[in-house]
Amino acid sequence: MRVLSRMNKSLLVAFAASVVSVSALAQGWPTKTVTVVVPWPPGGPSDIAARPLSKGLTENLGESFVIDNRAGGGGNIGTAAVTRAAPDGYTLLITSSAPIVINPSLYKKMTFDPLKDLVPVTNLLRAPLVLVVSPTLPVKNLKELMAHIKASNGKFSYASSGNGTPQHLTTELFSSVTKLNMTHVPYKGSAPAIADVLGGHIPMMFDSTIAIMPHIKSGKVRPIAISGAQRSPLLPDVPTFAEAGVAGIESYAWYGLFAPANTPKDVIAKINAEAVKVMKQPEFTKIRSETGSDFVGDTPENFSKFVQAEAARWGKVVKESGATVD
Repeated sequence: MRVLSRMNKSLLVAFAASVVSVSALAQGWPTKTVTVVVPWPPGGPSDIAARPLSKGLTENLGESFVIDNRAGGGGNIGTAAVTRAAPDGYTLLITSSAPIVINPSLYKKMTFDPLKDLVPVTNLLRAPLVLVVSPTLPVKNLKELMAHIKASNGKFSYASSGNGTPQHLTTELFSSVTKLNMTHVPYKGSAPAIADVLGGHIPMMFDSTIAIMPHIKSGKVRPIAISGAQRSPLLPDVPTFAEAGVAGIESYAWYGLFAPANTPKDVIAKINAEAVKVMKQPEFTKIRSETGSDFVGDTPENFSKFVQAEAARWGKVVKESGATVD
């Protein structure tokens, strides 16, 4: 009995020490540079969320939050790197929804399971997508665009920011609903896709208001319709798809903050609290206003439920559209 008692005391001491250690980790975080992986090329919409957040965290917490752009594989390469990182709060992920809730249904083989290998921390931005065309295209509304695509007899191409991105899947949804035949030209990120649409090399693409608004304002692309349930205050003259005569197309681009699975809950809670604090500051508020995003800062628990619902939703879209990258 004395031996058992000693063992119980030892276990209790060890447990107490581990609790104190985790709590101390959360209280002390961060004590060194934090790497924020963005699994897309520099200049894309994920950067629009990542850079002001990282800047705000650096200023508020006194340690550097450094952006590491690791593009490739439709966001899978950089995301996989985060799932393999130490779960200590010093490697974080800021990404669009693609590698989290779309790619698992789109790719036959994945080296990670985002719903198991990552912890959702908070949503950062959520914005509708806009269907835009090159000004060289002789169309001014959705009806004219659909007629033009139909007349091209399968030779019409569209750009996207990569296989499995919301931009890609929203176009596949549009193609499925309208029964239009188009050729997908994927790029490694939103920035190079937009560049080719601006250059007139590709006639059409969907992109978030976050990425495309500067080019709409400058007249370098022509907006046709928006994928939100209501018109965007940024584009009051651009109709929703339902208003333009095509029901069943509602889609949003969202960008979230994640950490490796098994990161201590106290650390996740602190990261969440500090991120939401930055999201309420003037610089980030300005970004939300300029990109047409509502405030979407949330608890890890609520964001996790949102991510799971999105995974089910986009999995259904992938199956029904027949989209694949393999």
